[in-house]
Amino acid sequence: MGKLIQILKTKDLRGKILFVLALLAIFRVAAVIPVPGIDVSRLQSFFEGNQFFGLLNIFSGGALDNLSIVMLGVGPYITALIIMQLLTMVFPQLKELYQGEGEQGRQKFNQYTRYLTIPLAGLQGYGLLALLQSQNVIDRLDLFSLITNLAVITAGTVFLMWLGEIISERKIGNGISLLIFAGIISAIPTQLRQFFLNFDPSMVSTAIVFLIVAAIVIAGVVFINDSQRNIPVSYAKRVRGSKVYGGASTYLPLKVNQAGVIPIIFAISILLFPQMLGNFMQLAQQEWMKNLGTSLAGFFQAGGFLYGLLYFILVILFTYFYTAVTFDTKAIAENVQKQGGFVPGIRPGASTAEFLARVMNRITLAGAISLGIIAVLPFIIQYFTGTATLTIGGTALLIAVSVALDTMKQIDAQLVMHEYEKF
Repeated sequence: MGKLIQILKTKDLRGKILFVLALLAIFRVAAVIPVPGIDVSRLQSFFEGNQFFGLLNIFSGGALDNLSIVMLGVGPYITALIIMQLLTMVFPQLKELYQGEGEQGRQKFNQYTRYLTIPLAGLQGYGLLALLQSQNVIDRLDLFSLITNLAVITAGTVFLMWLGEIISERKIGNGISLLIFAGIISAIPTQLRQFFLNFDPSMVSTAIVFLIVAAIVIAGVVFINDSQRNIPVSYAKRVRGSKVYGGASTYLPLKVNQAGVIPIIFAISILLFPQMLGNFMQLAQQEWMKNLGTSLAGFFQAGGFLYGLLYFILVILFTYFYTAVTFDTKAIAENVQKQGGFVPGIRPGASTAEFLARVMNRITLAGAISLGIIAVLPFIIQYFTGTATLTIGGTALLIAVSVALDTMKQIDAQLVMHEYEKF
């Protein structure tokens, strides 16, 4: 309560938070406006019994279950970001642009990501509409209606991308993650209402299991996100005139989970692709293609053994990948050396960079495995209880807790900065 009062008293921070909340409210309004010619009641009954589309709905921020004008959410942008960051490992020029040219290089990299988002949004929108038509969820669209809907859907994705970047500029959390977070928590009142309306004594055990899993996931995510390895750094004494500078000792904090929630989002984005491909193959005329599509969709069905195993492996791989892309040990070692600092027992420069990379690889392994276990925990519980809703609920909870933690830390940083300025 004390921190909340402090936030409300800080005019600048209060204004930023209210502005971000207003943008999230605009997003929620857009999420309930359906595209033209859609029967919402038919859609909702279809989504209730389909885990694949339930996961897609999470990434759209809850905007897919009524085919809203922002039905794709930030999914195409996340896909574009994955492609661009994978390309940094293939093209050294792109990696240099992202890591070596500072803020200007990152802005140009982000601009390329935005350009790639537009065609991906068109492709994903067309694929989703075609898939829903084949399942008789929506009526067949004529050419004009199809083009109109695709234009609206693509514009909706670009609009959300713009909203996300405006939110990020206020430094009150990551804009894209907050949009997903807003969609997840917006579904809570509806889910609670359905639970109480359909309550049955036999559901008590399921509710207890879900609450236990929720507590474990929340505790685990908080523990992993807040864990860090402190590397001691000493600064040599420097005499300038009659004054002595340096001589202090501090530490360099290395987070166990440097990548945050990004590996979870990336992993699910990749796992959704084989399911969508399998659903498309089932529409083919050839019998062997239909059978292959059915097998593919079945193998990668949310909650299955193969899905859980790949989910675990991809979370670990993407944790390492994203940490390698965003955490440049060479640049950190150079900055420490320029400021006259050194790690005790380690030579400044290249030796320090190697030491930091070695430590980072070790602690990232612990963080990645822990994050992977937390991610697949709902699948393990589902295997023993047979409750399919834990799969989607666990993934949504994992994302929501990670985003909330990141946002709280950024707000804390803003409060500290304000106190320094006042002092």
